[in-house]
Amino acid sequence: MTTVWWTIVTKAWTATRRVSVLLAAALVATACGSGGGSSDTVIGKASTGHLTIAIAEDQPGSSLKGLNGDYTGFDIDVAQFVAKELGVDPSGITWRSTVSADRETVLENGSADMVVETYSITDKRKKVISFAGPYFVAGQDLLVRLNDGDSITGPESLNGKRLCSVAGTTSAQEVKDKFAQQTKLVEYAHFSECITALLARIVDAVTTDDLILAGYASQNPELLRVVGKTFTQERYGVGVRKGDTASVSKIDDAITKMISTGAWNSSLQHNFGGTGYKIPSPPEITER
Repeated sequence: MTTVWWTIVTKAWTATRRVSVLLAAALVATACGSGGGSSDTVIGKASTGHLTIAIAEDQPGSSLKGLNGDYTGFDIDVAQFVAKELGVDPSGITWRSTVSADRETVLENGSADMVVETYSITDKRKKVISFAGPYFVAGQDLLVRLNDGDSITGPESLNGKRLCSVAGTTSAQEVKDKFAQQTKLVEYAHFSECITALLARIVDAVTTDDLILAGYASQNPELLRVVGKTFTQERYGVGVRKGDTASVSKIDDAITKMISTGAWNSSLQHNFGGTGYKIPSPPEITER
């Protein structure tokens, strides 16, 4: 009687274990999604037909929110091209406006799937998130008032001057550390606030990447000018969550296609062709 009882118990336990294994496998398959990526990766999210992309809303030519709520600019074109290659139509994109200081945060907390926001690839940032790209290489420069003559000719001429940039970037500190230790740094949350301060003579210059400054100068050509003396190299990448290597590879493929088809150059010509900005050659994709 004891032997029969033990046999029944053993068979029941074996059957229960098999069911548990099958349920676990089903849950893993569901998490991976139809696109073959985990649900917390970019390609996993894209398989649902929707992506949330963090962008700026106040950078003319790069990423600007219009009065009708639409976004335009080179970054927007890049984001839409990448999304389309991942299977997401423009109607499936939710744009999430963010500021420079929060770009890593929105990826870490999951409130954005990608960041496409003139986002320079740096070793410090790569410790926290992963990058695809670069999709553009810019250089840091200065924006000054047109009627200030030639008093500011480059970063080394900023001693005693008030220099503006935004929180979450390294632009202003780069100038202070390497070129003009007596520069007085002023920070705002948005570049548009720096432009207002420059026009109001609260600051003497604004520093960030030349592409961004060219957009602002084109809006106020009778008041502002870009100095035109770059002193860094800024490689723009598409930011994703740390370790999402499969998505990085897919995004790199999309950027490569955008360049090879001429869509990359067409977007830059459309957004910066009338600003006097010299469009550079396409970058080499390195973040694979």
